[in-house]
Amino acid sequence: MGCGTKEPKITQLCLAAIQRLMSHEVVSEAAAGNIINMLWQLMENSLEELKLLQTVLVLLTTNTVVHDEALSKAIVLCFRLHFTKDNITNNTAAATVRQVVTVVFERVVAEDERYKDTIDQPVAVQGNSNRRSVSTLKPCAKDAYMLFQDLCQLVNADAPYWLVGMTEMTRTFGLELLESVLNDFPQVFLQHQEFSFLLKERVCPLVIKLFSPNIKFRQGSSTSSSPAPVEKPYFPICMRLLRVVSVLIKQFYSLLVTECEIFLSLLVKFLDADKPQWLRAVAVESIHRLCVQPQLLRSFCQSYDMKQHSTKVFRDIVNALGSFIQSLFLVPSTGNTSAAPNQTGSNASGNTASAQTNPGVLGMGGGATVLPAFEYRGTWIPILNVTVQGSAKATYLEMLDKVEPPTIPEGYAMSVAFHCLLDLVRGITTMIEGELGEAETVSQTAAQTTLLPAQSSEQQDLQSVSDQSEKELVSRAVWEEMVNACWCGLLAALSLLLDASTDEAATENILKAELTMAALCGRLGLVTSRDAFITAICKAYSIQGQNVQMISPSSESHQQVVAVGQPLALQPQGTVMLTSKNIQCMRTLLNLAHCHGAVLGTSWQLVLATLQHLVWILGLKPGVGGALKPGRAVEGPSTVLTTAVMTDLPVISNILSRLFESSQYLDDVSLHHLINALCSLSLEAMDMAYGNNKEPSLFAVAKLLETGLVNMHRIEILWRPLTGHLLEVCQHPNSRMREWGAEALTSLIKAGLTFSHDPPLSQNQRLQLLLLNPLKELSNISHPDIRIKQLECVLQILQSQGDSLGPGWPLVLGVMGAIRSDQGESLIRTAFQCLQLVVTDFLPTMPCTCLQIVVEVAGSFGLHNQELNISLTSIGLLWNISDYFFQRGEIIEKELNKEEAVLQKQAEEKGVVLNRPFHPAPPFDCLWLCLYAKLGELCVDPRPAVRKSAGQTLFSTIGAHGTLLQHSTWHTVIWKVLFHLLDRVRESSTTADKEKIESGGGNILIHHSRDTAEKQWAETWVLTLAGVARIFNTRRYLLQPLGDFSQAWDVLLDHIQSAALSKNNEVSLAALKSFQEILQIVSPVRDSEKPDTPPAINVSVPVVVGTTTATSLGRSFMRTDSIGERIGRYSGSEPPVVTDEIEDLNLWWAAWNSWYRIGSESTRPPVTCDKLTFIPSQPFLTALIQIFPALYQHIKTGFSMDDLQKLGVILHGAVSVPISSDASPFILPSYTEAVLTSLQEAVLTALDVLQKAICVGSESMQIMYPAIFDQLLAFVEFSCKPPQYGQLETKHIANAKYNQAEWVALNYVPFAERSLEVVVDLYQKTACHKAVVTEKVLQNIIKTLRIPLSLKYSCPSESTWKLAVSSLLKVLSIGLPVARQHASSGKFDSMWPELANTFEDFLFTKSTPPDNLSIQEFQKNESIDVEVVQLISTEILPYANFIPKEFVGQIMTMLNKGSIHSQSSSFTEAEIDIRMREEFSKVCFETLLQFSFSNKVTTPQEGYISRMALSVLLKRSQDVLHRYIEDERLSGKCPLPRQQVTEIIFVLKAVSTLIDSLKKTQPENVDANTWAQVIALYPTLVECITCSSSEVCSALKEALVPFKDFMHPPASKVQNGES
Repeated sequence: MGCGTKEPKITQLCLAAIQRLMSHEVVSEAAAGNIINMLWQLMENSLEELKLLQTVLVLLTTNTVVHDEALSKAIVLCFRLHFTKDNITNNTAAATVRQVVTVVFERVVAEDERYKDTIDQPVAVQGNSNRRSVSTLKPCAKDAYMLFQDLCQLVNADAPYWLVGMTEMTRTFGLELLESVLNDFPQVFLQHQEFSFLLKERVCPLVIKLFSPNIKFRQGSSTSSSPAPVEKPYFPICMRLLRVVSVLIKQFYSLLVTECEIFLSLLVKFLDADKPQWLRAVAVESIHRLCVQPQLLRSFCQSYDMKQHSTKVFRDIVNALGSFIQSLFLVPSTGNTSAAPNQTGSNASGNTASAQTNPGVLGMGGGATVLPAFEYRGTWIPILNVTVQGSAKATYLEMLDKVEPPTIPEGYAMSVAFHCLLDLVRGITTMIEGELGEAETVSQTAAQTTLLPAQSSEQQDLQSVSDQSEKELVSRAVWEEMVNACWCGLLAALSLLLDASTDEAATENILKAELTMAALCGRLGLVTSRDAFITAICKAYSIQGQNVQMISPSSESHQQVVAVGQPLALQPQGTVMLTSKNIQCMRTLLNLAHCHGAVLGTSWQLVLATLQHLVWILGLKPGVGGALKPGRAVEGPSTVLTTAVMTDLPVISNILSRLFESSQYLDDVSLHHLINALCSLSLEAMDMAYGNNKEPSLFAVAKLLETGLVNMHRIEILWRPLTGHLLEVCQHPNSRMREWGAEALTSLIKAGLTFSHDPPLSQNQRLQLLLLNPLKELSNISHPDIRIKQLECVLQILQSQGDSLGPGWPLVLGVMGAIRSDQGESLIRTAFQCLQLVVTDFLPTMPCTCLQIVVEVAGSFGLHNQELNISLTSIGLLWNISDYFFQRGEIIEKELNKEEAVLQKQAEEKGVVLNRPFHPAPPFDCLWLCLYAKLGELCVDPRPAVRKSAGQTLFSTIGAHGTLLQHSTWHTVIWKVLFHLLDRVRESSTTADKEKIESGGGNILIHHSRDTAEKQWAETWVLTLAGVARIFNTRRYLLQPLGDFSQAWDVLLDHIQSAALSKNNEVSLAALKSFQEILQIVSPVRDSEKPDTPPAINVSVPVVVGTTTATSLGRSFMRTDSIGERIGRYSGSEPPVVTDEIEDLNLWWAAWNSWYRIGSESTRPPVTCDKLTFIPSQPFLTALIQIFPALYQHIKTGFSMDDLQKLGVILHGAVSVPISSDASPFILPSYTEAVLTSLQEAVLTALDVLQKAICVGSESMQIMYPAIFDQLLAFVEFSCKPPQYGQLETKHIANAKYNQAEWVALNYVPFAERSLEVVVDLYQKTACHKAVVTEKVLQNIIKTLRIPLSLKYSCPSESTWKLAVSSLLKVLSIGLPVARQHASSGKFDSMWPELANTFEDFLFTKSTPPDNLSIQEFQKNESIDVEVVQLISTEILPYANFIPKEFVGQIMTMLNKGSIHSQSSSFTEAEIDIRMREEFSKVCFETLLQFSFSNKVTTPQEGYISRMALSVLLKRSQDVLHRYIEDERLSGKCPLPRQQVTEIIFVLKAVSTLIDSLKKTQPENVDANTWAQVIALYPTLVECITCSSSEVCSALKEALVPFKDFMHPPASKVQNGES
């Protein structure tokens, strides 16, 4: 009532009172109605408007009494007040309306709260029911319903149903109210179908209708062109509508699925470039609100994108954002274009942008600050901080007071859109990853529960598990759809932004978004999208890859360039710049790889390729273990690194290493992806490095190594691909590439072997072999640098793991053995070092089966021809190995036998034959045989030093350790090793080159005895043959019992023979030495019972082995080759037993045949003669002949005449061989000395041996005497006729020039003379032997002696004839009695004439004595002649009756001749008296006379002969004297020729001698006629007195004196007369 007065003051008081009443809640429903009416009046009168509002507010808020019409009236009142002219009232009324509306709805909430327990099923709302049918609602709800409905009506500009009395209304206010109700009381709408119905039927259509101007509007389209003018969008309504839409979507999406689809599509449309800027900004803000609600987005996806015929709303939103961002860069912004791109200093222009943003200042030199911004193709857009991450705080959606569209600052829309994207990514990924994580833990626990053995709950568990998995499938489908829907748009937008970003923080955010998306895609297994994101990051890394040569400071790029380098490409053009943004991308990539490596799969390739590029440009080089260290800058002048990067390098390198270290946490599949990616990267790098030697990219190789090293615990799964690839790298032609491939491979192998695997390698042989295998594979690569690495690795493995290699030994040894000669010295050296280490340290630790490989490998080093020392040392190693075999023999044998048994079994199971070298022999023996075979190969190496060393070693090992072999194995040793070797040596020697070798490599001079290959091979042949012979000799007791000893013997003899006949003095001589050696063998002992331990032997048995006698026997033996060792096997008491005689004999005869062949071949003269004819040397022949006596001892029992003949031929041949002039000084002493050469002595010794053997031999052997005489006599002839050697010209030694290839005949005189002495001795012993008699030996002797005797002074040496004479005398003194004895048999008939001729030739020789013969010499020689005549007088003439008459006649004639011999004509005056052989003549005379007169004449014939001889003599004297007298008279004063004088003197002497002899004879023997003839000489003698020569006179005197005996008184006349 008070209010009714309309008096302001009263009204104020009343209102205050009413308010107070109301606040005490003492107002009834009716009173309330009255109050409201009263207030209405006041309102209509415009009184106390503010107070009114206050009262309404108090009335409605304190209780719920006001409702229905009263309420509506109160609300209308407030509305009316809102539209007054007074600003304050306006605003207050607006606030009140808002509050009142809120109160109405709060009541509904309270009401629902009260009735919530007694809720009855609400009746379903009919879709077509009258909009007023609210009968089902409770009072408060009904009020609210009516209010809300009318608000919609009002906004739609229709009349309200409930709020009667409304006069005017603004849409903006209506929309605000609608928005606040929807926003504040969503539960009311969701719980009451009536309200939901309102939403669907009223609100949505309204909104859509109001949106229409915005949809149709195209900015910039001319109005004239369109038929009806288009209503312009109105900012306040548009903005409020968007707010309503935001609320609708956020709160009632589930109710309004279809409507929301329309709203969302509209939102998307509002972003179009042709819409006003403010509209776009507001739309972006609305979208931002959605983007921060991932669950909502998820529902969009489920409701639209995943439905078949629905719009792909979610995808569209994302794409729209993308296009929006793009369009901002393309269209010049209509906002503040005047703002300078670089705002320097503080806010230069006070525009909204700078006021609102708080620019993040990035420091760049020069103190300038730059706004964070995006810049793309000249469009520069600043970045404003519009919002806090994760919340959508809108700016323009809140500008409820603005009527005109505001100016949108440059960059605002962009910034919001940017944040939309970021929040979108963050929301989705966080949500999905959270759910994924839950799903994984659930499925894990489910899997664990399934495994529990709880029977009862099993069914239900399984049920839950299957539900679970179904649910998971559903959610997975949603997740995948979400990602698939958004990734393209996101990627496009983010890439663009990344490209344009100039701000580190923005870049960081973009990269992070891309990273999280990539990881998410990876987790969901969406390969394409994952790869796309990763590619984007990688691309961003190389953004600045446009080859900008120069970077000018004014360049558009605001990125700080931190590094410049050459790109990693085949033909790098220009340079690549790395900006700090690139480095940021890099960090992101590293981060991605590090944290999400497990989901990268095939994208590893991209990631790694990019990392590789970075590493390349930054010049990181691989170091130990594959870690990358800052190296020197890559080649190329353009590489520049700023200090900023330099300090970062260690960090980057560390992160890189950590990245690969973390590969140990990847699962097997991911690890394989990583390895594959690295391998293909590496292949690309290899392709790039082909054909040039530029520095290659080693990133992949280094990282493969690093990955391998950290995954050692599961190395098996990656070993094959890893090492397979590295082996390819090792074959690459680029040396750096190769080197690192090998480095990586060897490091991995070493690490693998040292790593403590579980189970350990010693128990896991397969793994060990797997690890070592690539080491072996490296052997197939020919590059030496790789092989060096390989061998160094082997060396290190040996040093660290040598003791535990076990089954890996064959591989390791194989590596050493795979080195070939052509691979360079250093390589061979290193490999050999390894081998030496093995032999010195590891033989005991390796399995015995590998020992054979060690032998093979050591042998192969011997055959390398690079470095002689290595070859020689390897032979030494073989010797060490053999020693090791010897010392550990038993252990090795046991192990090998065990192994053999296993192999044998396996072979039987497979049904194959066990195949190994030297098979039938036991395995330990095979090991030895392999060793021998290897040494055998080395014995025929092309290098002489190697051959020599190997030969010595081979024979030493067989000698020293051969006793370990099984008896049967010796068969193989002989045939497969020794004879095989001999064959090869023989072949090589005979085909060796005869060219002179100038020097032995370097400047080593070669001795002339080794200066051709042939001579060097000769040495080898010598060694080999000697070695084999020695083994035959010392091991005969082992070899003889073998079945085919005789064949072996024959083969050996054959070798000796071919060596002996080789045209090389050294070889042939050595062959004979070997021959001698095998012939000095003592008889072997029989293999009878062997006692287990050798008894002590006290017998010392000398054995001929060379020249040593082994007597040190009382000790136990290990390695002696003494006879004690052999006899030690038999009891000491019994003597050695000789084996089968016959077989033994066969061996000796085989030896004799060989000897004969050697002898006959070597002594046969050559057919042609030229400079190069080969003539055997003296030592050779000597040795040959010296063999015979030893040989003969064994074969004498069967030695026949034939054999003797053969021997004779050889002896004769041998002696005939000349010596080369350069050897003569060594073999012949000075020519004047008469000495035998050793050859000649040997020949005589041989004959001596024979003769002695015959002497003691049987009768049957004695028939050989004549043959021996023949042989000796043939030698005697050499004194006068040296033998010819084919047609070879020989010179006398005096004329031979030393050092020229001339042949010198030997001085055979001493030899012939010695032979003659032997003949004489032998004859003295054997003269009476039947054979000697029948074979006319004496005659032959005489016949032979006749030659030197007849030559006499012409003999080469005067000693010869003198010796011949004395020998003749000796022989005759023995022979003549024998001859007389056998006179009747006629066996000597032919001898006598021979003898006569011999005397004749000697006594009246045709040769003249040399001029220089001294008188003493002459007298000596004469005395020899006298001796002969005396022999005739004592030995022959007395027995004339046993001697053929012709012979006696010849003798007489000869004596006759001697007695009147005329002197030789050459004597000087002084010597004449001596030189007449007076003494000789005298003796002849006397013998003649004695023979004529002293003997009783038995036959008239004899007497006649002697008488005739005398008369002839006397007559001749007479003639000589007569002639002398004549000449004397004629010559007058001239002296007569010296010759005649001498003759006369001789005659005179002869006369005196004759008279003397006649006187001595018994008178009855002298014929009267003879006397008459003597006396008849007297007158002639007297006539000579007148001669002038005093010599003649003295001779005459001597001749006349004897005549005194004829001076008798002539008293016979008287007697005559008487008679």
